[in-house]
Amino acid sequence: MQRLGTVSRTAQNLLIVRCDDADRPDIGAQAVDESLSTVGRVVDVFGPVSRPYVAVTPAGDVRPASLVGQRLYAR
Repeated sequence: MQRLGTVSRTAQNLLIVRCDDADRPDIGAQAVDESLSTVGRVVDVFGPVSRPYVAVTPAGDVRPASLVGQRLYAR
C-alpha cells in the first residue's frame, strides 16, 4: 500500500488530493482511508512533477466533503 496524500478540496464531485512527494499512484488505483475502507479510484494526475495532485472519483456511498483534510492511501 502506498501513501497517496491529503484531500485538499473537492471539485465537480471529485476529491483533489495533494501528494506527499513525487511518488504518484497509477490511474485506476483504488483509494482507501486509514481504516482501509474504499473511498474511490484515481482518475487523473496533474500539477507539478515534484508534488502532483491526484483526482479521485468517490465511491457511490462516500460523501466527498466529509473527506477534506483526511489522509488517503493507494492500494
